[in-house]
Amino acid sequence: MKILLIQPPSGAKLSDRVYLHEPLALEYLGAGLLADGHEVTLLDARLEPGIEAACLRERPGLVGLTGYTSQVAIIKEIAARVKALLPDLFVVVGGHHATVAPTDFNDPHIDLVVIGEGVVAIREITRNLEEGRPLRGIAGLALPGEKMEFSEPRPYTPLDRLPFPDRSLTARYRRHYFSEWMKPMASVRTSVGCTNQCNFCALWTITDGKYLRRDPERVVGELQTIEEPNVFFCDDESMRDARRMDELADRIRKAGIRKKYFLYARVDTIVRHPELFAKWRSIGLAQVLVGMESFSDERLRGMGKGITTEQQAAAVKILEELGILLYASFVVDPGFTREDFQALRRYIRTLKIRYATFSVLTPLPGTRLYAERGGDLPEEKPELFDFLHAMLPTTLPLPEFYAEFARLYQNAIPLKYGLRTLGKYGIRGAFNQIKLVGPVLTAIREGYLDH
Repeated sequence: MKILLIQPPSGAKLSDRVYLHEPLALEYLGAGLLADGHEVTLLDARLEPGIEAACLRERPGLVGLTGYTSQVAIIKEIAARVKALLPDLFVVVGGHHATVAPTDFNDPHIDLVVIGEGVVAIREITRNLEEGRPLRGIAGLALPGEKMEFSEPRPYTPLDRLPFPDRSLTARYRRHYFSEWMKPMASVRTSVGCTNQCNFCALWTITDGKYLRRDPERVVGELQTIEEPNVFFCDDESMRDARRMDELADRIRKAGIRKKYFLYARVDTIVRHPELFAKWRSIGLAQVLVGMESFSDERLRGMGKGITTEQQAAAVKILEELGILLYASFVVDPGFTREDFQALRRYIRTLKIRYATFSVLTPLPGTRLYAERGGDLPEEKPELFDFLHAMLPTTLPLPEFYAEFARLYQNAIPLKYGLRTLGKYGIRGAFNQIKLVGPVLTAIREGYLDH
């Protein structure tokens, strides 16, 4: 069967100019389908927008789409477009939003929705389609119709049973994948899930609170196939199993692999295992994205974050002494007053954080926060679920909220730190970033116009 896998446009005004990660989920799907003898083409429509042209060129029998909550409308539109072009086309949708809110894709232009890990599911779907067998017997599916039907749930596939993602499918795009100054960059998944249960996060719910891990030997095997000098471990929390990551570091060193690594880690993990981060620094760990989230113990408790401000300060010191960039992530509550914005700026300067990013507290489907506050959301605008828009009612008038939000990016980090970080881009990259500052701040300030 001819299969076209499409990574939809993000629809974001800003994020694609800050980072653009490879479509790893589709590379996994493609690897499984190629192993079954199918002809697979992957279109990254963020970089190559010719969806209709690709359909006419490839004449696929099946199109696979994936995406997040902010892409729901985009995915539905693509499904309608390809069906209008090729009416007999079979359209399958999967991914994060399809897993946590499959009924949002109960659409006449979508034939099937995959819930959870899709590698095994898509292989079974194509097999049944070719053999003319019903699809209802396949686990982990939602079947659109007047009333959406569901097959039995699919247990999450053990990660070591999955094939390596097939990066040949994205060969023509690979030089474009990056994160800030790390370019080109490959993405590798070493684990899935998280044992913590933050109320604003759905990642732990997808695996029922389980932390699923790959064998370090298989991770090393995959790393040996990667040409890019920079690697992003796109795990929900890479360092949660300290013993496994210690072994992985030893195996990477023994294999002679030399890369710069970027990963996620929790504050408390850093504080408990500074020696682990020291070992990873010695084999190339360059930066760690840390969910600091807030500036007070009371707010952290309300989020269910499970960390303290004292631990935050300790984590900053540990990574600073190791020479690892702490890429701090903070959550901006729509309920913030001007005093709250000021308190967050002061706190960041007190900690002497060198690089930070900010996201608006967003009750994504599948989270406890969504269960509590979902009724307050404008669900007719899923494209605003991008962490740059206030989906919940704000205390400040909207224009003032967005002005304060932009001010965080503008001056929460002292200029001397900002200039040092800018140097990571190189001369040309730094010049391009300087040109980008004005449009980015303007887009954030004018976010209220999107409501």
